[in-house]
Amino acid sequence: MRLIVRKERPHPGAQLGITDADGMRITCFATNSTSRPIAELELRHRLRARAEDRIRAARATGLRNLPLHRAAQNRIWLEIVQIALDLLAWMPMLALTGETRLWEPRRLRLRLFSAAGQLATTGRRQILRLARHWPWTSRITAALDRLTVLPDPG
Repeated sequence: MRLIVRKERPHPGAQLGITDADGMRITCFATNSTSRPIAELELRHRLRARAEDRIRAARATGLRNLPLHRAAQNRIWLEIVQIALDLLAWMPMLALTGETRLWEPRRLRLRLFSAAGQLATTGRRQILRLARHWPWTSRITAALDRLTVLPDPG
């Protein structure tokens, strides 16, 4: 068994733990793979961390518990959660930029998805009016503009 230990700079805003030394975060993982180079093993480990991020997002989106009593109802609930997770995976890649691409589901919900708005129909067009005082209105409108520029998949 190999134990691979690495010292790295924590991302900005990260809180250091008691095991972190000299302002550097110490990470380690164990593996039974002996024939692969260390860089390839570390890449595989980091990809696993992305999978754990998706699991954390799934729990924050509604997978933490099954709220209904029957299996068929919970199956529908799981389908809804899966659709929401697909939207949460694609939306940052297609519509968001900068730090907003890294926001977790809870932050997206509180800042972007809960914005007050009004849908108005005038002259056969639908217009979305967002509250001007909302601090993230400009990010919402920029994301909507990026989505309207995308080509039609059909």
